[in-house]
Amino acid sequence: MKAFKAYDIRGKYPTDFNADDVYRIGFYLPELLGASTVLVGRDIRCSSMELFNALTKGITDAGANVDSLGLATTPQVYWVTAKYGYKASVQITASHNAAEYNGLKVSGEAAKPIGYDDGLQWIENQIIKKPIPAQHKGIINEIDTQPEYLNFLFKYQTDLSALNITMDLSNGMAGLYARKLFGNRVQYLFEVPDGTFPNHNPNPLEPENIKDLQYHVIRNNSDVGVIFDGDADRVMFIDENGNFISPDFMIALLGHYFLDGKTGVKVLQDIRTSKAVGEYLTPMGAEMHMWRVGRAFAAQKLKAIDGLFGGELAGHYYFKDFYYSDSGLLAALILLGIMAKMKKKGITVSQAIQQISSYYNSGEINFRVSDKQQVMKEVKTHFFRIKAPNTFYDFDGYRMEYDDWWLNIRPSNTEPYLRFLAEAKSQETLNRIVKQVENICFRYKEE
Repeated sequence: MKAFKAYDIRGKYPTDFNADDVYRIGFYLPELLGASTVLVGRDIRCSSMELFNALTKGITDAGANVDSLGLATTPQVYWVTAKYGYKASVQITASHNAAEYNGLKVSGEAAKPIGYDDGLQWIENQIIKKPIPAQHKGIINEIDTQPEYLNFLFKYQTDLSALNITMDLSNGMAGLYARKLFGNRVQYLFEVPDGTFPNHNPNPLEPENIKDLQYHVIRNNSDVGVIFDGDADRVMFIDENGNFISPDFMIALLGHYFLDGKTGVKVLQDIRTSKAVGEYLTPMGAEMHMWRVGRAFAAQKLKAIDGLFGGELAGHYYFKDFYYSDSGLLAALILLGIMAKMKKKGITVSQAIQQISSYYNSGEINFRVSDKQQVMKEVKTHFFRIKAPNTFYDFDGYRMEYDDWWLNIRPSNTEPYLRFLAEAKSQETLNRIVKQVENICFRYKEE
């Protein structure tokens, strides 16, 4: 089915999947995860209640119970899953996608991500069979964990009075908690959750979706702008000049909170992360680990290495104390606290970022090609022929590192693209690398 992805189930609703599909997914989910009770949360999308009804009918027809959180952020579902020992949970959301999309993010025991290889493929195969409802059906219980969840997040609150903050909540789920966590001094944009996303799509990586925030940061003379995606598992930042900050640099900035003179602290980064991040954190005592893109891989890897924190280029930040899961609100609390301390020392956000990065960056470039694997092979062969890299990774596409530049080329797990990213110490070198890759990709361009 088109909606089954590497990390979750997601697509246009009801085009790519429908209510009957969701009912069947709910029916077979308790069997997959050995759960007698399934925790379910949902976002504010117009179709989310319809999905909730179909999903929970499937779960209860299978004989399992449902504990319903009602409206919730995705990280809240992760936290409650692990905190209270659920063996299965589902957040109904399409995260950063536009309003016509929806989906299901599935987690297992200890908030373990359930991706395609961990069980979603089994579900996809099972739902072709007609469910036979159990003789004794389950029940739906409404539960309220907001007070406990907020008390956990309150522990990370610090004095932000030094900062003038503009915050774009994207009409998404961050609006449930932002004012309680960041206070009334923050200048909020699009605070009220609205599943039609009337102001902009809830994807901060798209330049058109941050224009309002950039405008208001300048207009408000803010020290920093903050923007969340639709389900609040991601957060991104704008500096005081209105410039978008590459989210991987925030992994480096988090070191000021977590390292503090410690040594051997394991930090996770994804295969697209700037080389500058490791160069910044290693002298502070970090032991850097690189892994695949996506929560289904990152959360498990951080736990496997017993890492303290980590992050991704897409604005996900993972924390050991958050059950190795990602949280946009938690990341924002910590990072704004760091920025507030720097402001008191006379360091602006843009100056802090300048201290991290010394590379020219291409940004992520997407190519729609006819044969992803063949293109990747040709890119690898081309550069190996010129000179073998100092370091080579092949667990998520290819990453090749040289003395003064590096590149990553990888197939998207969610879209029909080949994604390319490069960095170099000089703009001239970067332009040369990008041009060479473009020439290879254009030979396989898909019309």
